[in-house]
Amino acid sequence: MTVSTPLHCASDADRETRRLNALRALNLLDTAPSEAFDRITRLAARLFDLPIAAVSLTDSDRQWFKSRVGTMRTEIARVLTPCDLVTAGESVLVVEDLLRHPTLCNSVLAADGVRFFAGAPLFTRDGYCLGAMCVLGTAPRSMTAQDLATLQDLAAMVMAQIELQHALGRLDPISGLPNRTEFIEDFDDFCRDQGAGADAVALMLNLAKPEELDDAVRVMGVAYVEEMMEEAIIVLRTFLGPGHKIYHVGATRFVCLLDRATDHRAAVARLRQMLAGHADKGSARFVTTATFGLAPFVTGVNDVTGAVDVLRWCHSAAHDALAKPGLVSVYDQHHDAVYRRRFTLLNAFGAALEGEGQLHLEFQPRIDLHSGKCTGAEALLRWTHPQLGVISPGEFIPVVERTALMRATTAFVLEQTLAQLARWQAAGITLGASVNVSPANLVEADFAASVIAALARHGVPAARLELEVTETAVMEKHQQASAALASLAAAGIGLAIDDFGTGYSSLSYLQILPADVVKIDQSFIRAVVSDERTRDLVATMIRLSHSLGYRVVAEGVETAAVLETVRALGCDEVQGYYFARPMRPDALLAWHATHAAAAGQPLR
Repeated sequence: MTVSTPLHCASDADRETRRLNALRALNLLDTAPSEAFDRITRLAARLFDLPIAAVSLTDSDRQWFKSRVGTMRTEIARVLTPCDLVTAGESVLVVEDLLRHPTLCNSVLAADGVRFFAGAPLFTRDGYCLGAMCVLGTAPRSMTAQDLATLQDLAAMVMAQIELQHALGRLDPISGLPNRTEFIEDFDDFCRDQGAGADAVALMLNLAKPEELDDAVRVMGVAYVEEMMEEAIIVLRTFLGPGHKIYHVGATRFVCLLDRATDHRAAVARLRQMLAGHADKGSARFVTTATFGLAPFVTGVNDVTGAVDVLRWCHSAAHDALAKPGLVSVYDQHHDAVYRRRFTLLNAFGAALEGEGQLHLEFQPRIDLHSGKCTGAEALLRWTHPQLGVISPGEFIPVVERTALMRATTAFVLEQTLAQLARWQAAGITLGASVNVSPANLVEADFAASVIAALARHGVPAARLELEVTETAVMEKHQQASAALASLAAAGIGLAIDDFGTGYSSLSYLQILPADVVKIDQSFIRAVVSDERTRDLVATMIRLSHSLGYRVVAEGVETAAVLETVRALGCDEVQGYYFARPMRPDALLAWHATHAAAAGQPLR
């Protein structure tokens, strides 16, 4: 007796390959026993009053038992097994006596004393046979039509359990929507349905920024977020219309695929209108920022790892939408290349910090305008990657500053600077050096203590070290930053406010900060000759700083005209290419000797 079999659309070899792919995609092979399956095999053994029952899965070279009753074997070779015949024939198989069968009489089962076998195929929804629900006995017997129907019902129960377990890994437990895993599998089907070279669009809705989601959960609870998602799904379904599958691919991210009939430019306009309407009435309108990201793609071009790429493009576009009108953005390949470059640099920089030879310091001298002396130098980090070459600090520092690597970076620069100051000190050169400090450093509980300990370890006087902090760094965590700066100042370490005029300033804070120096940002200094308003602004900064007891350093002095202007305005010190570019320690000593001789000063 047989059941209906699927149509064979490909060669036997191709079909077997697809069958094995379908089996392995279910992630059943070599998994732990499951009571859900064991309950079915026990039922089968009782119903047929047989000692052995099994859920047998046909792998490429073996029969593996997901569930079994009455046998200690967990698998047997595929060759010469009745389950293999079920899989190959894709139909119910009954062998009343294995010893009378022309081939199975020599099988492992026959050698184990099995005489009777009956198996019903386990069909997937796509028509692939995974194996068999089988019952076995030690004596010959026959089966009635009712027995065969019962066995097929048991096979259907097994497949229902397989599909249920598979679905549990493909549905989001909160929204009930298909998840990222399902999207990745469906993407290939979508591309095949559309045909190679078809234009398509992936659309992502991101309901909230991560910090907004965290705040919403803390204040309103998880139920609020779930309600927000329910509303969003309804709105998205209304926009998409019938026939579109929505996937829940992240905590607050939803994706759907739109076919070639979709005009993504028109979709952008409609999405902006939809967001504007939702902003007036949605329950989350006051606490979250919803964005849409669209990623146009061509089917058959990105279909090897295309689903993952398209998801990333959507995510990138949804993130970019935060800065776009209407909070809707279309994937930009150039922006994506920039983000990928940043990510590459970030990973590579971590390795550079842990290794040797890629990172080094250069020093740019500061000149006292009254005496002409070199008062010290700013330590600047430089990076030469073995494959990427020289990487500008203007490119890698902003990337590193946003991560936990910045603390380790400051520690590296500080350690290298103090080691260099100790070497200069041993050679009789009493130059000081300044090191830039990030906001992250100022909130480290032990930052001040670690700096003071490092000075002692290297035998460098505290007065030789100056730490540069930005206004914004102090403002962000004022209480913690002020405590750290007070401890550093009490130890005799110099403090400078860097990039003055570009950050978040507060005169009340500037009045009480224990700093000694204000460094006016080069963006002001470079325009001080050509722009009268900038010149007036710099003059005001200098007067204000002097009135608060700060020395003033002009950064970015590159021409004689700029030098004379800032001198006339009352700057105390200057730093810039007009005097020297950043240089290695040995080159700095040579420059210092030449500069000191030209100024008629002893080298010290």
